[in-house]
Amino acid sequence: MCLVTTEEVVSVTKTELQAMYEVMFTDYPDIVNVAQVQSMLKISRHLAYELIGDGYIPGMKIGNAYRVPKINVIRYALSAGNPQPAA
Repeated sequence: MCLVTTEEVVSVTKTELQAMYEVMFTDYPDIVNVAQVQSMLKISRHLAYELIGDGYIPGMKIGNAYRVPKINVIRYALSAGNPQPAA
């Protein structure tokens, strides 16, 4: 995975991502709901649904509720404003 910032290209290895997982959002469970995504990123409910629905933060809809692996929120947070929708 490669994250692009306005100044340089930053590569994040699997090991680095695992290290970030251990220190970022430690108060949240491994699978979060939309309200928790909102709280983690300090964004509106509408934007949280938009990011998940458009694939910028990959999640799954179970019944009528979205569930998002916390690692996907961390990946999005690390993308530093240049996110790419999930393929």
